[in-house]
Amino acid sequence: MTHAKRLQSLLLGLSLTAFGIGRWATAAPAAGTYPGTGGPVPFEMNLQPPATQIAHEIYDLHTLMMIICLVIFVAVFGVMFYSIFKHRKSLGHKPATFHESTTVEIAWTVVPFLIVIGMALPATRTVVGMKDTSNADITIKATGMQWKWGYDYLKGEGEGISFLSNLATPRSQVGAPGAPPTEKRGENYLIEVDNEVVVPVNKKIRVVLTANDVIHAWSVPAFGVKQDAIPGFVRDTWFKSDHIGTFRGNCAELCGKEHAFMPIVVKVVSADDYKAWVDVKQKEMAALADDPSKVWTIDELKVKGEKVYAANCVVCHQATGKGVPGAFAPLDGSAMVNGPKADQIHVLLNGQKSGKYPAEMPAWKQLSDTEIAAVITYTRNSWSNKAAENIVQPAEIVAARK
Repeated sequence: MTHAKRLQSLLLGLSLTAFGIGRWATAAPAAGTYPGTGGPVPFEMNLQPPATQIAHEIYDLHTLMMIICLVIFVAVFGVMFYSIFKHRKSLGHKPATFHESTTVEIAWTVVPFLIVIGMALPATRTVVGMKDTSNADITIKATGMQWKWGYDYLKGEGEGISFLSNLATPRSQVGAPGAPPTEKRGENYLIEVDNEVVVPVNKKIRVVLTANDVIHAWSVPAFGVKQDAIPGFVRDTWFKSDHIGTFRGNCAELCGKEHAFMPIVVKVVSADDYKAWVDVKQKEMAALADDPSKVWTIDELKVKGEKVYAANCVVCHQATGKGVPGAFAPLDGSAMVNGPKADQIHVLLNGQKSGKYPAEMPAWKQLSDTEIAAVITYTRNSWSNKAAENIVQPAEIVAARK
């Protein structure tokens, strides 16, 4: 009974200590250079170094819970093994004759309850903080799609900027089923993109999430952020980076065969660098916003359409236009591609769920009018396709959007 009382005192003291962990768990991060790489590291045994206040709290809570569990494990099993070896029958010890003890019953009910409460208080405080997306400096909409992310800057500096973010790792480094890669893998293999999300340091960034096909998840471990993107629903999360640097994450929800190929890259820059990026990006968007009244030649549209197809369509429909049997529809020989162009325009602008394939064709409204016209023209004049209506002008896309 003496050892049991000592154990009770130890656990009670531990639970009371946990009550005061709030200030420690929310202590301000040390100033200076970010200590990590912003992404995964080979053989890393712990969480990534935190880059935000919430990530610091998560990191500290993780450490605290591990210490509490370790202390309980050592205490309980220590008493158990001590009792087994020091009170065995061969040493002449006899078992106790009591059958119940009110003190013990109360102790092993109250003490675990206090421990759980002591663990829950700081954890609840952090969870509530994670959900507080109010008073954001910049709001960005992230749309998950098979298999890339679309970003729209909705509020704050940079409002109006939008772009798609695709995997930048070349397929020659990835290989294919039954075919090994032909190029050495780069430093950021499968965690690099062609268009990074750029945000200013020390600013609260709200991320509004949705998806246009299946469930995805936007996750950046260094920020302590993971939020599902669900079709038909809008969810949000936030982060405020304390450090300048490049931070990497991935879609964290199994979303189909290319699930491993839709990384997330956030580049945190100084306020001045962010302003410069916004200016450059807005000029790029203005340059890409071609005059919809311009009449393009079929060759010009095909050249541009091939690039749009390679960046956005080739993953599902393949470079050959044959699609993936049982998964994604072929475009080569497709009745829709070879039929009236209005039907294909409607599908690209609004998406389609035909029921013939498990994956839904997403809407591509985020592409410019010229890009949509170009990719439709490209598919209608490629492979074995010989559509009667073989050219689509940007003005037709503008009319179809209305």
